[in-house]
Amino acid sequence: MLIDILLIILGFILLVLGANVLIKGASNIAKKFHIPEILVGLTIVAIGTSLPELIVTIISAAKGSTDLIAGNVIGSNLANLLLILGVMAVIKPIDIEKSTKKIYLPILFASSIVIIAMGLGIFGGEKADINKIEGIVLLVFSVIYFLVPIILQIKNIKQSSEENEEAKQDKKYSLISSIIYIILGAILLKYGGDFVVDGSTNFASKIGISERVIGLTIVAIGTSLPELITSIIAIIKHDDDIAEGNIIGSCIVNSFLILGTGAALIDIPFDENLIKNLFLLVGATLLIWLFSYANKENRINRNNGILLLCIYALYVIKLFI
Repeated sequence: MLIDILLIILGFILLVLGANVLIKGASNIAKKFHIPEILVGLTIVAIGTSLPELIVTIISAAKGSTDLIAGNVIGSNLANLLLILGVMAVIKPIDIEKSTKKIYLPILFASSIVIIAMGLGIFGGEKADINKIEGIVLLVFSVIYFLVPIILQIKNIKQSSEENEEAKQDKKYSLISSIIYIILGAILLKYGGDFVVDGSTNFASKIGISERVIGLTIVAIGTSLPELITSIIAIIKHDDDIAEGNIIGSCIVNSFLILGTGAALIDIPFDENLIKNLFLLVGATLLIWLFSYANKENRINRNNGILLLCIYALYVIKLFI
């Protein structure tokens, strides 16, 4: 029991350190190449903070723990949208970027609908699951998600490179050091997430909690800690776009890359409870989208954040009743 608690504490320390290092590297790359921070958050930072989910998925697939895979992905997305965005909005109202409203939230919404359709066997599956072929399809979607915005930015990056050659030589924003920061930050986040998840899971198993509930709550929150810590630190450092992009991007990465990887390795069965959680995810996405249009500032305010936190609290309580 004591070892589990120490693991959790050590995990939190690594998460904070990793988040600081990752944000520094990502922010420097954005400044060096004049890339919008929202794009960096949606891609580089999103991948880095989603490493714990990926590791948990691969290990779970190897052990045949399919409930943990689906629960981890769906639970992590719910934690990102309701818990983490809620906490962020309470700390500081979140200004929603135009691209997030018009492109990335709709992509997240569509990804959830596609997963529901796959889970119900609408695309021709023999049973209610996401099979290996569907997993590969999700992986293809993830590649498209990463490539399209990058391609759209290449022209702008080249123009900025020609106009700011001297700025690019500035050691303050060295590309190599920035990449090293990102890799080191991702590694620290990965091990920090592992320690928190292992400690929490061991503790929970000792008091008799089911694997699915563990996946939807403890593991989901544990693997979402990098997103939480990274986003909070980004807000404190006034890198709001990185924070926003990190959360939405991580959800999309979870839906396409993480779930796709798991399904490509092993068929993931879906039952009524998982489908219900997916519909809640769709509802949460729509709610955030509506919040962004509810005022002239295009922001999620503190009252919205409190509502998101209340919904998540009710969701967790319901799981344990």
